[in-house]
Parts: sequence; structure tokens; C-alpha cells
Amino acid sequence: MKRRASAVWNGDLMTGKGNISTESGTLSNAQYSFKTRFESGVGTNPEELVAAAHAGCFSMALSAQLAGAGLKPEKIETSATVTMEQVEKGWTITEVLLEVKAKVPGADAATFDKLAAEAKAGCPISRLLNAKITMNAALV
Repeated sequence: MKRRASAVWNGDLMTGKGNISTESGTLSNAQYSFKTRFESGVGTNPEELVAAAHAGCFSMALSAQLAGAGLKPEKIETSATVTMEQVEKGWTITEVLLEVKAKVPGADAATFDKLAAEAKAGCPISRLLNAKITMNAALV
């Protein structure tokens, strides 16, 4: 399986602008710029897209872990916060915080915590990132 996305950048770093598109068409020429990445501006940025990918991937991975344990979630809400810091080698994603709230009938906290940790470790986006990945998970 292969998935594609593309980006076009026009101009220099500080004043240039770009757009990002996905093969599925969900993103089509979504704008990004220095301001959307390092300040605040209208558009997206690569780190926001990584956060969205990680939140979605983790939610699906947790659903699979729960199903494997005979549990059926009603709802899994995940938000991912990507931290980017300037380190010796340059700007680097150094951490991702996953905030998870799940409604899972019949689940106890110990089982949920174990399955959430397995989902965090096994999610393909988690494995992709060479960063510290932390998580807060809670049954509701």
C-alpha cells in the first residue's frame, strides 16, 4: 500500500508560500507558509498534519486492540500535540502528546491502559516518528 501527498513551495522561506495536496483530494492546494508554521496565519503546516495523522492512526490502532480483547468502543477521541523545538541539529519534532478519551462498555482501567499502551507502541505513525511519544488516556 502506498499513499501520496505533494507540496509546492514558491519563494524564499520567510515570504514564500506553498500548498499541500493529498492523492485522495481531502487536501487540495491547502496553503501553508512560514507564518502558518512558526507564527499564526491562515493555512496548515507539516507539524499539524503529523499531529492529525498520529491522532487518527492511534484511534484506529486502539480500536483494533480493543476488538482483539473482545471489547467494542462506542467512541475514541484522540488529540495529538506535536512539540517542535530548535535543537543542535535544527528544528526537530521532539515530542508528541496523545490525549485520549474513550467510552468502552465493559472495559476496566487496567485493561484499557494496557491496550492503549500497546496501540501507542504499535501505531504505524508512532513507529515512524523518532520522537518521545507520551500519552494521557482516560475511560469516560
